[in-house]
Amino acid sequence: MWIHSHIGILSSKSPHDLRLLMADPVSAAVAVGWAMKVAGWVASPIISELYKKASSVLNLDASGKLKELEPKILLLQRVMEIVEESPYSYRPRLEQLFTDLKSAFYQAEDILDDVEYYRLEKQIQQDDCPKSEVAAPPRNKDRVNKPLRQKECGMSKTELKQSLEKIEKVIDDACGLLEQMNLPNKSNAILTKPANSRGAVTTARPPSVVIGRDKDCDNIVAMLHDKEEDAQPDTDSAQCYSIIGIHGIGGSGKSTLSQLVCAREEKDGHFNLVMWVHISQDFNVDTVFRQMSEAATRTPCRQFNNLDTLQTNLEKELHGKRFLLVLDDVWYNNRDVRQYEKLQQILSPLNVGEAGSKILVTSRTKDALIALGAAEQRCIPMSVLDEDVFLKLFKHYALHDVCVAADDRIILEDIATQVAKKLKGSPLVAKIVGGQLRMRPNADYWRSSQDVNHLDDTMGALWWCYQHLDEQIRRCFAYCSIFPRRRHLERDKLVKLWAAEGFARSSNEGMDSEDICQGYFDELVSASFLQPEVKKYSGKKGTYIVHDLLLDLADKVAGSDCFRIENQWKQVGDSLIMEGCEEDVPPDVRHVFVQTYCSELIIEKICKLENLRTLIIDSGERRKPVEEKVLKSLFVRIRKLRVLIIPGYNGQGALSVPKSIGQLRHLRYLAFLTRYDTCDRLVLPGTLTKLYHMQVLDFGSIGALVFNSCEDVFGLINLRHIIQMPCVKIPSIGRLTLLRTMETLKVRREKGCGLKQLSNLNQLRGELTNLADKEGLRTLELKWKYNWRAELKEKEDQTEVLEGLCPPKHLESLAIHCYHGLRYPSWMMGKHNGGPKYLNKLSLYSCSTELGPELGGFCPHLRSLYMYGCSWDTLPDRMENLMSLKDLEISYCPNIRSLPALPRSLEHFRLNGCNEMLMSSCRAVGDPNWEKLQHVPTANVGGK
Repeated sequence: MWIHSHIGILSSKSPHDLRLLMADPVSAAVAVGWAMKVAGWVASPIISELYKKASSVLNLDASGKLKELEPKILLLQRVMEIVEESPYSYRPRLEQLFTDLKSAFYQAEDILDDVEYYRLEKQIQQDDCPKSEVAAPPRNKDRVNKPLRQKECGMSKTELKQSLEKIEKVIDDACGLLEQMNLPNKSNAILTKPANSRGAVTTARPPSVVIGRDKDCDNIVAMLHDKEEDAQPDTDSAQCYSIIGIHGIGGSGKSTLSQLVCAREEKDGHFNLVMWVHISQDFNVDTVFRQMSEAATRTPCRQFNNLDTLQTNLEKELHGKRFLLVLDDVWYNNRDVRQYEKLQQILSPLNVGEAGSKILVTSRTKDALIALGAAEQRCIPMSVLDEDVFLKLFKHYALHDVCVAADDRIILEDIATQVAKKLKGSPLVAKIVGGQLRMRPNADYWRSSQDVNHLDDTMGALWWCYQHLDEQIRRCFAYCSIFPRRRHLERDKLVKLWAAEGFARSSNEGMDSEDICQGYFDELVSASFLQPEVKKYSGKKGTYIVHDLLLDLADKVAGSDCFRIENQWKQVGDSLIMEGCEEDVPPDVRHVFVQTYCSELIIEKICKLENLRTLIIDSGERRKPVEEKVLKSLFVRIRKLRVLIIPGYNGQGALSVPKSIGQLRHLRYLAFLTRYDTCDRLVLPGTLTKLYHMQVLDFGSIGALVFNSCEDVFGLINLRHIIQMPCVKIPSIGRLTLLRTMETLKVRREKGCGLKQLSNLNQLRGELTNLADKEGLRTLELKWKYNWRAELKEKEDQTEVLEGLCPPKHLESLAIHCYHGLRYPSWMMGKHNGGPKYLNKLSLYSCSTELGPELGGFCPHLRSLYMYGCSWDTLPDRMENLMSLKDLEISYCPNIRSLPALPRSLEHFRLNGCNEMLMSSCRAVGDPNWEKLQHVPTANVGGK
């Protein structure tokens, strides 16, 4: 068993400073390690927002107190940058103050959550007697703003006030201690932003040696030499230039690659001008124009006080010339409109050049490239160096021109091979570590460098990139540290987890928390902090990984908040035992991941973590079943859980959830990991309906759900997702107005189970539903119980239901099973303006109406049509009007005797298990049915 604790070193210093620190790795760890553990979350906006919410609950005026607190919080943030200069004698006390601050912050969040729970409880009690089958949606605004009396929330208000006072005291004490420390140049350091850890690359000339980038350089040069008519498709025809972009994480070699390209182009002579401009994060347009002018003329730019004059002179230099302009290290925040305007302003004088000019942009995010106008296919991610190439690069930095004996060189090269494996493919890290080792070509020193954990000091560049993320996005990234290395993370699940943890923050009160977290996710992907996994999961969209180097960074910024236990079972004789379980988990941890279920670990270790907010038990061992006593212990002792993911099977086909789950008042995400063959039944207690904060219920692959208190399910008024839920009777589900995912709805005539339940569920998304107002839907599947002897009344009911289930116009896929209605609805017959307008795929299974839908008028954009087991005598009319149809399959439709005219766009036709006369005629040369298939490239009839 390997238990990974997130304790380490970070520095915001430059690579030069990092080299100095690495001379004594132990001292470096002592100097900066403890402070950086909390730098990941201490931020003025986070604490300020907490204070505002708390003051609202307590009916206090927050403005005056915040005016006093925010400068002090800012002081705490900035002092992180110079903390290694502080006297060592003060560090234990300062570390304790930061620990106290974080503890008080979390405590205040928990108390606010309690207050909101009481508010929700009161709201639900008021709505407990609905006057109609479908109650009106709850008014969230009233629920949030209406104050509660002291008796309605117990001691929560008193505790909240004490928690705020504790936060204020800790901040005051910390600032007082900082004054005593008399840090050198503290005032200047506080007012400055963190420096770029790698330094600005200000020259177009590449390093003397560039290893492993020749192929990348060749590809980019080929793009630069594209003819004008081959330029990116979104470029205005009047525009003389096109844009190519390179993006990747800090230190991945973007600038070096673009320098290599520039050197190649200056020799080639394809461009009249090759210009290099470094774009800082807070760039000025006039400064950039001056740099462009100097690069174009190779002479210093005259000083102009007028931006228009600068632009005019630059246009004169570029007029009629085919140029290559490199904009290096462009930073971009897609929420900053002013920054976007400045980037567009940079491009404004460039359209005077000759056609075929090119702009090469490097950035850590793809968003910056898109904002400047690069097409998607011209946004090039930095490739990962091959292991052998990276080793060659590292050895160059560590051993080039080092004078040692031949035998010693062999030893050093062997050690270098082992050290290189720790550097995880980063060229920047190779340069920093290699340069440090080169200064001391001593085998003993190199071995000590290989064995100790001081290589973390090389993460300054990534730390700097991390610092430029918004505070809430930092929390989301740090949260990823609970997952094991190379873990495949699903986008939708990760977004739901972040929302459940309360990471979403927005000035727009009407914006949904999951939509906010989706924005966070997109920014992390754009900045390469999350990277798409395409090799093993090429057929599975939305799967991402955290690069090893970035996971190391996440480990450190998370500090003691996150902890993962990566363990495994070991066979000893006839028994399976868990390796380890002897190491203690940090007592102040908030988020824990356990790779393998172990009852001893859960009861003796995890259940002692009273402040735990997240517990993810990744899997269970079938020989070690999940016991109900373990669940009961969890529910009783860890009451602050917001996320609980547990193995949902016990090897006996059933799992009963204890009633004590009702004590988890903070719980928002509950998931049972099950397998198709292990859990036939999941029994839920009625107390589950008291979890008013609940957002996600994921039942895995259980066979049946037993829930005897379904009449009270409307108490889960914050529920957004019911995932993998078997058919179960849940009356009045229409009251869950925030519901986004509901994979199955069984419509019945009973009260509270009719189609009207869908009228207020306008947040539904994904793959289930009805009604045109559900604009987020893309896939709809409708199933009726198969009954080929359906009576007239049942057919009338089905006809009415399908007529009312008019899908939204942006629906992409529709499947209908076992429909026995009297006719198809008007929206499928092209008789009114409703219904889907852009349907791509239509599947009809075992439908027994007399005539099929009029597809030509219903779905002109249809690309795939599948019909299986339908009883029509003829195929739908006007099929030749389906001019986008590519695939047509007809299987086991015994009554069809002939084919209609088929569209010229058809590429694949399959006929199987149908009337033998029809299939024979389709194979008979010269038959009318055979003639109708001659334009189809691939036609398969009866498997022949």
